[in-house]
Amino acid sequence: MKLEYKTIHLRLVEPNDADFILKLRLDNRYNQFLSSVSPSVDAQKKWIENYKQDERIGKEFYFIIERLDGVPCGTVRIYDLREDSFCWGSWILNEDKTRYAALESAFLVYQFAFDILGFKKSHFDVRKGNQKVVAFHTKMGAIQVDEDDDNYYFEITEDAVNNTKVNLNLV
Repeated sequence: MKLEYKTIHLRLVEPNDADFILKLRLDNRYNQFLSSVSPSVDAQKKWIENYKQDERIGKEFYFIIERLDGVPCGTVRIYDLREDSFCWGSWILNEDKTRYAALESAFLVYQFAFDILGFKKSHFDVRKGNQKVVAFHTKMGAIQVDEDDDNYYFEITEDAVNNTKVNLNLV
């Protein structure tokens, strides 16, 4: 499965992506707001192999973000699938990303979840202090619905995402 926009595409992760994912997750430029992981490539491969079982039953989806020339530049996951809502995260983009990779990858996540999986909204959390991501989601139309000591909790609807596309002349 491949989802494509103007400068990037998403493809489902495979065990041979373990080294790339581990480098992203261990890089201090990108991991400030992520949970820690084992520094073992073998452990990462095993995690991916276990995840692939959840993918097969439609429980969660983990994507590699690639430029159209095939250079990997990030990751994103869809998980915590509920009746009408899904969560997404593990969103990392490295220095190889395209100028619009953040916006395009978000739209591709929403396209997959709304159009293919049939959800109507998304719920997600953003760590406090991660102001760039908070601002990004707010500009996309997300509404903060709660917070705790560590996180802000958001929801965004399919209509809000579609309105953002219209406002950006991307329809």
